[in-house]
Amino acid sequence: MRIDLNADLGEGSANDQALLQLVSSANIACGFHAGDAQTMRQSVRWALQYGVAIGAHPSFPDRKNFGRTRMQLPPEVVYAQLIYQLGALAAIAQAEGGRMVHVKPHGMLYNQAAVEPALAEAIADAVFAVDPALRLVGLAGSELIRAGERRGLLTRQEVFADRAYQADGTLVPRDQPCAVITDEQQALQQTLQMVCQQQVGTIDGQLIKVTAQTVCVHGDGEHALSYARQLRENFALHKICVSAE
Repeated sequence: MRIDLNADLGEGSANDQALLQLVSSANIACGFHAGDAQTMRQSVRWALQYGVAIGAHPSFPDRKNFGRTRMQLPPEVVYAQLIYQLGALAAIAQAEGGRMVHVKPHGMLYNQAAVEPALAEAIADAVFAVDPALRLVGLAGSELIRAGERRGLLTRQEVFADRAYQADGTLVPRDQPCAVITDEQQALQQTLQMVCQQQVGTIDGQLIKVTAQTVCVHGDGEHALSYARQLRENFALHKICVSAE
């Protein structure tokens, strides 16, 4: 069995370099919610040093609230903003001797695209326009995955080690109690269930099917390094290979 392990990086956390020695894919903030040219360059350099796949982590323009504000922007605006962010990271990666291989939207852009077809289409169109070979990462079973598939992009369905799920397969909003799982053993058990059994428990006690192709560890999370280490150890015990391929 094979699984990709990804982390959101370049967002100001001191854990980034250590995490890059544990994950197989890096989603690098492109300046709209966090990061800047220097943090992007450093993240790319570390990713190349440790053999980690380089990906863009574009957002709504919302540095004040870390990309977590709901926005209703015209699709053509989102399209242009995505091309702007992806172009910046792609250029930095190329200048450092690497290449960008995937795109994973951040925060509210990610969550809205999971359920809003028009927004999902705008994102998929922008990714395709920048490079049709890019892989689009989205919430498992979401509108974003379906939009990417319709556009002819390679997609990767994502699950979360430290987030609670609702009955429809979406994540529990962060402003609700128990949205973020802080107990490391609970997060570990949930992840192994998703990867090995392709199902996840919801906050109302149901078991729903989920396609787990990549697992996210939030780089800015309090337990990010510990989560990542334990996941790697347990994946090894279950003979699960961690790889971005």
